[in-house]
Amino acid sequence: MPLVRIDMQKGKDVAYRQEIGRVVYEAMVGVGVPEKDRFQIIAEHEAGNFAFDATYLGIERTDNLVIIQITWNEGRTTEQKKTLYKDIAEGLVKSLGIRAEDVFVNIIEVKRENWSFGNGIAQYAT
Repeated sequence: MPLVRIDMQKGKDVAYRQEIGRVVYEAMVGVGVPEKDRFQIIAEHEAGNFAFDATYLGIERTDNLVIIQITWNEGRTTEQKKTLYKDIAEGLVKSLGIRAEDVFVNIIEVKRENWSFGNGIAQYAT
């Protein structure tokens, strides 16, 4: 059910980008996303097309910022979301050396009927 968009500035190799996707996926499975439910779009952007505030909320960000947007079904608790944010940040720090300050995560929650995984069918609609 999740659709994940991962955005960053250009310059990282494919293995680096794929590792970010793996870490995000494993963190989502850790909070109840079904295994094999992996749909990710990973995009790189020229610096001029990747704008962010380097100090918003007192967090020092660098050009290595990774923005992760997860669209998934509504219903998870605040604690599950906090666990997800922590697991993604810690996983990226551990596996790629990305600074936790450079991990930005946004969740968009939608109703179950807002998905079609193919064949023109709303598989989750009741």
